[in-house]
Order: sequence, then structure tokens, then C-alpha cells
Amino acid sequence: MSAGDAAGVESAAGPVSAAGAGDAAGSAGERGRRQPRVVVVGDALIDELRDEQGIREIVGGAALNVAVGLRRLGVPATLIAMVGDDPAGARIRAHLRDHDVELIATISPLGTSRAVSTRDAGGEPVYVFNAAAQARRIHFADPARDAIADAAAVVISCFPFDDGPQTAELAEALAETAAIIAIDANPRAGMLHDRAGFVAGFEALAPDAALLKVGDDDAELLYGATIDQLRQRLIALGTPVVVATRGAGGATIDAEGITVSAPISQLPGPIIDTMGAGDATLSSLVAELVLHGAPSDHAGWRAALGGAMDIAAATCRAEGALLRQPVAREAP
Repeated sequence: MSAGDAAGVESAAGPVSAAGAGDAAGSAGERGRRQPRVVVVGDALIDELRDEQGIREIVGGAALNVAVGLRRLGVPATLIAMVGDDPAGARIRAHLRDHDVELIATISPLGTSRAVSTRDAGGEPVYVFNAAAQARRIHFADPARDAIADAAAVVISCFPFDDGPQTAELAEALAETAAIIAIDANPRAGMLHDRAGFVAGFEALAPDAALLKVGDDDAELLYGATIDQLRQRLIALGTPVVVATRGAGGATIDAEGITVSAPISQLPGPIIDTMGAGDATLSSLVAELVLHGAPSDHAGWRAALGGAMDIAAATCRAEGALLRQPVAREAP
């Protein structure tokens, strides 16, 4: 088996040997039956932030941010991602252990993914990705499939939908679960190889999703359309809940005939970093679905979206993408 094919389960206590991987996945499944465990599939990387203050490295990746965010909201989480067997990968593993998130890793033969991040004139992040990130590959071996099968919810974020065989493997794994499925398209221009292929892969999974999340930048990059045009396209595909984010313009939820919108929440303190806003929004909404079920009326969806906007706003008041809650909500 090549390095790229190797995969294993790593709990908060540390890695599990290959011989014990099946047992670890089984115990994770038992926990999932007792608690609403969410499995997040996607990216894990090092964000290298460059600005006038210098260069700083922060553990990140959209899927990793969602998994850690869910755990910080009280929901047990497992991350399925590609990670290198290198010092950067060790930092990612340590970060996940610190936040009590289980990792099922595909070992990258090119090392750990890295995104060099600068900010545009509006303060939004601009990314350049290394070779590992551009060749990202997750292998859905038994531990990953077992975790997905046993999950209460599966969240997919920043997945290479333009890789047909990899998307087909993901679809096969999803076919074995009764979990709530939430998908954030979350394309990155620097990792996008085939725009039409990405759209086809994303939309192939859309009919089975309970929730789809897209942003105004996704609409432009993938469809050359406005976010409102993309909302209508996804509603027409039959997705029960479509979440459309508009950056500084807030967000809208369409939920089977119910439409609610909310602005970005106004909180004390300056906005420091918008990198984690979308991931925090998704974490908050998935936690709501898993812990309380989908709202049934306008008031319920308005409250869920308002809460997500509060959490996104709090997250933006610190550097990096670690989910934060408004001060009144933070645990003592």
C-alpha cells in the first residue's frame, strides 16, 4: 500500500495502529449511536498569513474549521481529510486533539496542504495553494465508510468535486448512511481544475442533501451568476434547505417555502479577520439541525440564522478561523 493510500483513525488521545483501526471505527460508531456525532469530509491545511505584521501560520481548512466549530458548540465531531506525515501534519493532529476532534486521515505523499493567504483591499482573504492542496485526495477506506455510516450528520466542505473518481467514492459512502447530509460547495480558484466538472459533481450529490450552502463568490466562480440566481437553481434541484451567504451583506435561508434573511450581527470590537465566517455559519446551522431538528416555521429559521450570524460575527473578531461565540454565550 502506498503512502497516498494509507489511512487511519486518530482519536483525541492519539493515533490508533493500523491493526486496531477497525476496532476504533467500531467504537466511534458506538459513540455515534449514543451521541449525535457529525462527520466532516474535506480539507485540513496550514494557513500561512502574510501581511504588514509579518508571516504567521494557523491550522485551518474549511472542513477542519467546521469540525472544530461543531465540537466547540458541543457536538462530537470526526474529520475525514488528507494530512501529510510531516511537521505541518503534526500541528494539525495536535490542534484536533486539543479540540477533541477525531481524525480519519489519508496520508498525503506530497506533504500537508498549505494556503498562503493575503488580504485584498476589502479585507477578504486571497489564497495561493501548494502542490499538495492542488492534488488533494481522500481515500474512503473502511474506517471512513464506517464513520459516515454511523453518523448523525455528514458535512462536506471544500471537496474536489471536479475529481470524478473521488466524487464517486464519496457518493458510494454516502449511499450507506441515513445521516443528514450538508454540503458547502466552497470552491477555491487555486484548486479548481475543471469548473464544469466541479458543478456536475456538486449537483450530482445535491438531491440527497438536506442542506446546501453557497456564497456569492461561489456563484460567480462556478456559474458566472448572482447568488440569487444560484439560490433558485438549487431550490429547483429539490434541496430542502439552501443557505446563501453574501459576505458583508449577511445571509438568506430558503427552507421549503420559507425564506428568511439576516444581516451580519453587530457586536462590540473591530472586525479582525473574515476567514472563518462562512465555516462558523455552517457549524452553527448544522449544530442546530443535529441537536434540535430543523425549524418548522419562519420564527424558528429566523432564530437559527440570527444565531449563526452572531457566531460568525464573533468569529470575525479574532485572527484565524476558530469558531467563537458572543461573550455572553462563551462557556466559563
